[in-house]
Amino acid sequence: MENHHNHKVQNNGGTNNYTCPMHPEVRGNKGDKCPKCGMNLVPREGTEENSVDVSLEAEPEPIEEHQQVKLNFTFSEGNKPVLMEISHEMKVHLMVVNEDLTWFKHIHPEEKKTGLFTVTTIFPFAGKFILFSDFKPQNGSQNIDKKELTVQGKTKSESLEFIPKTVSNVDGYKLILENADHLDSGHSQSLKFSLEKDGKKLSESDLEQYLGASAHIAMIGVKDKNLIHVHPTSNNEYPIYAEAHIKNSGKYRIWVEFQTHGKVHLADFSIEVKEGKTKKGNDEHNVHNH
Repeated sequence: MENHHNHKVQNNGGTNNYTCPMHPEVRGNKGDKCPKCGMNLVPREGTEENSVDVSLEAEPEPIEEHQQVKLNFTFSEGNKPVLMEISHEMKVHLMVVNEDLTWFKHIHPEEKKTGLFTVTTIFPFAGKFILFSDFKPQNGSQNIDKKELTVQGKTKSESLEFIPKTVSNVDGYKLILENADHLDSGHSQSLKFSLEKDGKKLSESDLEQYLGASAHIAMIGVKDKNLIHVHPTSNNEYPIYAEAHIKNSGKYRIWVEFQTHGKVHLADFSIEVKEGKTKKGNDEHNVHNH
């Protein structure tokens, strides 16, 4: 798990132009961590943030289905390569989905030199794909960059028939999003997952650490195709428990990766987030989700 004790965060006074993505009421300065969940604070709306330019080159082009393609990501700031910090055991997390949100892949580009990361992958069918790279520049805040690629070929992906799905059966495991019916927009809330195998309820101790946590969660809006990148925290009651700030109501796809016996399992869910009651006087409407 990340070290959650690096900085003391103030709730008022000072410049305090930074806030927690999960707990918008927490204020602090650059480099601070949230005392509630340990996440790095991000700039509040209207404050300056250094912008990182991300460029993507694919080899070979055009990209063909079923063929190996090399993806080269270059991260720069003012034409200078960006130094990256390790975040959840990796410098860059790359999540790839198809436009229909029926296919998901989470891979980790390797650093070839400062600011240049490369990964080789295969796209299983033709169409448009969305690539989210999640990274943290040194002394900066967490970033999510979004790119689109078009893959040539004849194979079509299955289109998403959106039916709410709160139970996912994978590799003999049954993962249940227990509070799927109680999620609403505009604030931080819990994602509570129970896990069963052969009818027996499992606990967090039955899971192996994956990327420094009990699991990895990616949540993508069906309409806006934006990523909410969630990392679980420990909870005595649920083996996989996380807090997510869900800005918008609507339909979402969720992918949960968890590891047992050296194997990573991928479970998927389809949920509907209700419209939350808007609360005046807070800064929750423009929060960067990580």
